[in-house]
Amino acid sequence: MKALLWRDLQLAIRAGGGFGLSLAFFLIVCTLVPFGVGADGGQLSRIAAGILWVGALLSCLLSLDRIFALDHEDGSLDLLATAPLPLEGMVAIKALAHWLTTGLPLVICSPVLGILLHLPGAAYPWLVLSLTVGTPALSMLGAFGAALTVGLRRGGLLLSLLVLPLYVPTLIFGAETVRRGLMGTEVTTPLVFLAGITFATLALVPFAAAAALRVNLR
Repeated sequence: MKALLWRDLQLAIRAGGGFGLSLAFFLIVCTLVPFGVGADGGQLSRIAAGILWVGALLSCLLSLDRIFALDHEDGSLDLLATAPLPLEGMVAIKALAHWLTTGLPLVICSPVLGILLHLPGAAYPWLVLSLTVGTPALSMLGAFGAALTVGLRRGGLLLSLLVLPLYVPTLIFGAETVRRGLMGTEVTTPLVFLAGITFATLALVPFAAAAALRVNLR
């Protein structure tokens, strides 16, 4: 498991489809928003939570098709499917590698980009906490979508269409957590729902993704 994780981390960094591309897209989104809606600080501070979460969500989409595609192209996926490691464990490891190279850098850099959007100081802890809790669900759900579309030529667009509706609850509760933290109101409810979604995906999605892989590898 450690060897597979280390291999995926190295491939993500060397292939250029990991944290560099996602961070660049995240920065572009947060930089372009003030040009589109105006530079008024009050207006930007009101929509900053939603923009940061939408930017993080879209950034995660960029590298989803690479979770299984490279292994499928060189035949490694067939070997991994017959390895002693259960296919469900392999899916979980690959989702973890995707989060470490995509989700975690977004969490770390989000406070810096929050400054560009005039995010008030009270919201920063909740922004980091909500992204930390919610982004693992994005990677795991993305692994499920990648498993469904593995082997399809030009399946990136189909993958996005499949995964985006599944991302909506995480987006809603993540952004709501930041907004409530900004207003100083109770944040327990959206945060609990956000954590519940993440734990549910971590528990269920590896089995669904493994089943999809078995069907596609027949």
